[in-house]
Amino acid sequence: MIVVSDTSVLTSLIHVGQLGLLRELYGSVLIPSAVQRELLRSHRMLPSFLEVCEVLNHEMVVRLKADLDLGEAEAIVLAKETRADLLLIDEKLGRQAAMREGLRITGLIGVLVEAKRQRKIDSVRALVGLLEDRAGFRVSEAVKVEAFLAAGE
Repeated sequence: MIVVSDTSVLTSLIHVGQLGLLRELYGSVLIPSAVQRELLRSHRMLPSFLEVCEVLNHEMVVRLKADLDLGEAEAIVLAKETRADLLLIDEKLGRQAAMREGLRITGLIGVLVEAKRQRKIDSVRALVGLLEDRAGFRVSEAVKVEAFLAAGE
């Protein structure tokens, strides 16, 4: 399975010491160089399961940057170029752009629900609370309720 990630999902998981969930769920995760640079601004080292890949279609990156930040734009382009099975992205505009490009997406909540389904975590609710407290993670009550129901909580 080829998985590409934008910065936000990674940063949130780093803040709560749960980045390893991605390795457990997906093995390796591809990130574009813009995401690597964003992460290295606040984290000294990145785990080896995050594989940095350069994007080739710079024209598409420029087009997407009209509405998105560089990390989101490069993540979408990398997902297209690698024919990724899944793109991890949280921001609304980025998600909309990715869906317009025909990409399959999920966000941090989707990752947590999948981790619970695979018995990698005990509670989506507890981890969302930790993310809200430590990582400044915000999501609507409706999304949380839907996630908790999907996780059987």
